[in-house]
Amino acid sequence: MAEDHIDRFLQRLAALPREVDIDLDVEAIVDRIGGINRRIKRGMERTLAEHDLSHPDWQVLTALRLLPPPHSSSPGVLAADLEVSSGAMTSRLDRLEEAGLVARRPAPDDRRGVVIELTDAGRETWDRAASVQGRREAFFASALSKDEQHQLNDLLRKLMLAFEERENATS
Repeated sequence: MAEDHIDRFLQRLAALPREVDIDLDVEAIVDRIGGINRRIKRGMERTLAEHDLSHPDWQVLTALRLLPPPHSSSPGVLAADLEVSSGAMTSRLDRLEEAGLVARRPAPDDRRGVVIELTDAGRETWDRAASVQGRREAFFASALSKDEQHQLNDLLRKLMLAFEERENATS
């Protein structure tokens, strides 16, 4: 198999004195996952820019799009789900409302409250951007057969579960 830039980096690491305690297999895994993650993020940033969205915009639209019709929620629930302050949520919603992607509606059960609803334009924008990003992400995985993709998913799931278990134990 051909060498990538990580292999060349590992060769330089291997030349270090033995006192430096670095497991080259672990280093290779971490560096490759990090490199792949950076490339996926760049693809996502490109997709969002093409649709005049920021990552915070995308998070709000995604949260609403994944809710059942009419794709609405209170600002407080959205803020809690996205783990942002109410002030941050307000500025996100202001921008999205100005762009016509969400609308503030009176809350049906609380005349003082509002619900945030995904507009048709918001749904269409999210759907287009998600489709573009889906094609880009499919390209990232196209070097692997379907069986290899399943195998890699199983291995990554195993790592993720270990991280989640460790995080839950320290919480």
